[in-house]
Amino acid sequence: MHINFYQTTMKRIFLGILACMCIASCCQGEQVTLFPASDFETVVDGKNVSLYTLKNGDLTMQVTNFGGRVVSLWVPDRDGNYEDVVLGYNNIENYVNNPGERFLGAVVGPYANRIAGGTYTIGEETYNFPQNNNGQTLHGGLKGLDMVVWDVASVTDSSIVLAYLHADGQDGHPGNLDIRMTYTLTKANEFKVDYLAQTDKATHVNISHHSFFNLKGEGNGTINDHMLYINASATTPVDALLIPTGEIADVTGTPFDFRGIKAIGRDLGVENEQLANGAGYDHNWVLDRVSESDLELAAAVLEPASGRYMEVWTDQPALQFYGGNFFDGSTCGKYGRTLNYRESIALETQKYPDSPHHPHFPGTLLNPGETYTHTCVYKFGNDELATALAILVSGFSAESDAK
Repeated sequence: MHINFYQTTMKRIFLGILACMCIASCCQGEQVTLFPASDFETVVDGKNVSLYTLKNGDLTMQVTNFGGRVVSLWVPDRDGNYEDVVLGYNNIENYVNNPGERFLGAVVGPYANRIAGGTYTIGEETYNFPQNNNGQTLHGGLKGLDMVVWDVASVTDSSIVLAYLHADGQDGHPGNLDIRMTYTLTKANEFKVDYLAQTDKATHVNISHHSFFNLKGEGNGTINDHMLYINASATTPVDALLIPTGEIADVTGTPFDFRGIKAIGRDLGVENEQLANGAGYDHNWVLDRVSESDLELAAAVLEPASGRYMEVWTDQPALQFYGGNFFDGSTCGKYGRTLNYRESIALETQKYPDSPHHPHFPGTLLNPGETYTHTCVYKFGNDELATALAILVSGFSAESDAK
């Protein structure tokens, strides 16, 4: 496959510098707003809910054990100014009875993304799930991992371990699925997510994290000028219901090619059936992986004005990129600003959507005696040089595409 020389070279330089740069330090205490735990303390389904604050490096994050949700994540820009870069609400009521977007900051599963027709078969047994998205099952159903209270197994200043037993038959899913999930803030300014799960009956498992990011800060404007790199040469095209057709499609020459680093909104005006099906970007990218199990770079996103960037590393084969196409400004976030159309992105590491219906997709079946594992790392930083290089690379990419 032919790839522009300048595009490839500059991409490598850009990503290499990102890996070496250190985030600017400053006094977090003067700029970070912490929500009181009392605004999140309640009882749901007989289990206690609260809010936990984690700090490490130059990051501060607040997490509730209701749905394992990241409520806030504070990251400095190149000048040391902090912003909360994830969307969320400032009280537990809005998460339990959400006025708008359901999946803000949550863990999703036991099968993240979509299952066609809300059903699949294992052996001779057919299982049916709530059809909560245009006749399909999305993110597990009505009582997914995002809408339950997780047990807090342990918590430190920089990590929290959450556990949940997803019972056999819950929302139709087979097997008692015993899940352990760890959130860690590292000294290297990473938000690391580790999943571990076992079952007593064969079941399909595909768990993911669903924070919505805006590197300008929640409610601070469009993400279409964020610059995005995705380490993927193909996607899994979808039909009008966002269900994969089974095809593995080359991204070359399409709006889905983010290998050259470009502004998210650059190609949104292009006439393209796949963009129309997703109302923009809401698709699964097939990552260009070297190994089957190592942590590898999946994506990098940069906000040029602030210099904030975020890398996404994973051991999973795919990445769902969603560009906030269905936010309509009808609800407000934590700071009274509306959550608007295309003002956030989700980058969800995962197996492929609807894999139970596509035998040639990476398998998602978990059998008794086996262990499901999954690691996702969101690494943050900032630097003016990274901004300049990203703009330069984007220029080369645009020049190449125009030829």
